Amino acid sequence: MTIWIAMLLGLVQGIAEFLPVSSSGHLLLIQKMFGITEGALFFTVMLHLATLIAVFIVYWPTLIELIKHPIQKTVGLLIVATIPAVVIAVLSKKIAPVAAFFDAADAGQYLGFGFLLTSLLLFISDHVRHTRIDENGEKVERKGKKLKNMQVKDALIIGCMQGVGVLPGVSRSGSTISGALFTGLSRKTAADFSFLMSIPAIIGGAIFEVPDAIKTGIGDMHWTILVAGMLVAGITGYFAIKVMINAIKKKKLLGFVIYTAVLGALVLVDQFVTHYFF
Repeated sequence: MTIWIAMLLGLVQGIAEFLPVSSSGHLLLIQKMFGITEGALFFTVMLHLATLIAVFIVYWPTLIELIKHPIQKTVGLLIVATIPAVVIAVLSKKIAPVAAFFDAADAGQYLGFGFLLTSLLLFISDHVRHTRIDENGEKVERKGKKLKNMQVKDALIIGCMQGVGVLPGVSRSGSTISGALFTGLSRKTAADFSFLMSIPAIIGGAIFEVPDAIKTGIGDMHWTILVAGMLVAGITGYFAIKVMINAIKKKKLLGFVIYTAVLGALVLVDQFVTHYFF
């Protein structure tokens, strides 16, 4: 792997981790395109950790508050929302049929369908409306719930959506934000809760993948290549969070809907017809 490809992968990871287009799907696609196998898993794990730093920087005041006062509702909701992903991760390692499915997914077998599912989730969430009857008997749109109004069932629904987002091609941020909007959260709260959820998700994912990553090793990759990729991932991840928060507040997800739909269709054409990369 050259330093330029490492920086390209870092750029893709930083952007796609927080924009609803699936970082794992894009990394897998680029690795297929460039034939990258040596040290790929270790490199991917390190890129994920680099984007985690971006979340720390953006949400540092919130995280400090959570650390100072760990016994509070927000922490509890984040724990509840993380449970489904943990269950799925354990099943993917311990249950043979489930493990076989995830192995096929990680190899890219369902990548095109994953991108299309992301597009569908974003489209539906962008058009979901929660209404109530006002004093005049007319149907009006409800204001989205704030974090203080969230319930345990809301966190579980969002957590299950995060479980779906572990599949390559299915965006973790897109699925969790969609789940949050389905439960009636405000758009800003949906984005904030999704990004806070990414902290235990990224840490947990790294822990599960560390044994395999160490086993496969870094190969002949020089440490400067690894650092370059991580730096690009962290910097672009920071700006991607800012862009996504702005986009979700302004209801501008249509571009992501179109992009993931087109990409999913192209991947399926290659998987079933042209076979250039798959």
